[in-house]
Amino acid sequence: MSKDEKGRAKTEQAKGKLKETAGRLVGNERLTSEGRAEAAKGDARQAKEKMKDMFKR
Repeated sequence: MSKDEKGRAKTEQAKGKLKETAGRLVGNERLTSEGRAEAAKGDARQAKEKMKDMFKR
């Protein structure tokens, strides 16, 4: 996995978790769902990069 793609995936995951937690704390369902979506996007990016690495070998 390239370093910048790995970093981008981790950043998206962290931002998503932060938004989700903040949304839960203040009772904002929209913010919570945005956080879940962003975390899922980071998970998907990470999975894509891992698949690319598998086929490189």
